[in-house]
Parts: sequence; C-alpha cells; structure tokens
Amino acid sequence: MDRQQTLQRIADEAAAGNLSFPTNATVALRIRQLLDDPECHIDEAARLVQTEPVLAARVVAIANSVVFNRSGREISDVRTAVARLGFRTVRTLATGLVTRQLAGASADPAHRALTERLWEHTAHVAALAHVLARRVTRQDPDAAMFAGIVHEVGGFYLLSRIDDPAGLFAESPDDWAGEWEARLGAAVLAALGVPEAVVRGIAAIWDGYLAFPPASFGDTLVLADHLAPIESPFRHRGDAHREAAAGAIESHVGEDSLSAIVAESAEEVDSLVGALRF
Repeated sequence: MDRQQTLQRIADEAAAGNLSFPTNATVALRIRQLLDDPECHIDEAARLVQTEPVLAARVVAIANSVVFNRSGREISDVRTAVARLGFRTVRTLATGLVTRQLAGASADPAHRALTERLWEHTAHVAALAHVLARRVTRQDPDAAMFAGIVHEVGGFYLLSRIDDPAGLFAESPDDWAGEWEARLGAAVLAALGVPEAVVRGIAAIWDGYLAFPPASFGDTLVLADHLAPIESPFRHRGDAHREAAAGAIESHVGEDSLSAIVAESAEEVDSLVGALRF
C-alpha cells in the first residue's frame, strides 16, 4: 500500500469514528472527562489526577512555573497545585497527556525520535500561544495554550497507526500538510470533544495563512506555530516559512516590537515548555 492509500485509509476510518486509542491515553482521557463534571470537588479532582503519575507530576510542575507561581512560593502536593491552576488548566494538561500518549510507546528509535520532536514542537507552540494571546492578540491565553497542545493531535494519532512513519514521509514530508492533516486532525479533535471555536483556530494553522498584524485566535496559533524554534517533523516550510516568521518578528504591536515581546517572555516560554515535557 503506497503513502497516499495509507493516509486515505487512516483518514477514512477516523472520519467514520473508528478511532483506536492506546490504553494509557484512554485513562488520561477518562480523567479529563471526569474533570468536566461541574460537581467534581477539588479533593476528588486531586485524587483523579494522582491516579496518573505523569499527569500528577506535570500539574505540580506547571503550578510552580513562572507563569502560575508569581509569588515564588513552591508547592509540592497535587491538591494545592490543582487549586492554584484551576480545573480548566488541569483539564488542558490532561488533554495534553492524552495527545502525547496517542503515539504509544514504540521500540523503534526512529519512531520515538519523531514522537519526541513532535511533542517538543507542540510544547513550544502551546507556550508561545499562551504568551502571544496575553501580550499581543488579547485572546484567552488559557484557550490558546489548550489549542497549542492539541493542534498536532492528528500527527500523534498517525504515529500510533503506522509502523514506519519515518519511511512513510522520507521522500515527501509535505504530503501530510494540508488535506490529510486537516481531515485526520478534525476527526481526532471531534473524538476528544474539543470545542468548535478551538478547532476553527487550529484550522488556521492547517490553512497556513498568517495575518499582519495578528489579532484573532487563529492568528495567535499560526504565529506561535511559525515562531516555534522546533518545526513539526511532518511539515517542512522552507524559505517561505522562515521569511514569514522573520516578517512577524519584526512587526510592531502597539509600542513594542514583536521580537521584543518574544525576548521579554523567553523565561515564561521556557518555564511552560519545561512543565509540558510529558
């Protein structure tokens, strides 16, 4: 079966609702769904988070990050971390864990390397989206971080369904960008119950259009994707991408240049990226 047929089959199955999630991702997804219950008490939320050790560690880590720990008082327990972050951010982290675990655990070094690179790209986009939403586009920063976390969910799902992703895209990685990325991404986002407004924002990345000056939710995500220092292994934009990113960096937003805002926010971005390393 050639590359196009493989992508067609996986996309068709996903569009029909025939998605198969790894067991560990299913556990994290159940936690996220339980946290959606408005009757869920903070003690119950903390207990749920602690059933998934990786999620528990990330919740405490992000609660101690520069972005969420303005007082500088470090905490070490899950309940206090959940209280500091709020259920919305904890749900975002649970969804992030689901996204990361979709690829499963492979014994193949090349497969693992692709997964790690895709997650590094995802973490940078999520962190940059949070900062850009707050300081540039005036969008909801928590929603922007959530969208950044799930914007490559189709790629992670693809990694779970093929044995040799490096070989599949060895000759033409851009085969993934565009139609297949959008079709599979939309299907997995729907299965995860991602809000339509977030899906529309992510679709702006699939379309690849970057507005100047950036102002909308979609612009926030496209700009974060362009500025991420680590590119998705499934998308190679080349010179056009670098020129667009350079133009964005030099543009002015209010009294400050975007490059100055990005530089000033470097500590926040690094802190969030570190906390998002599942």
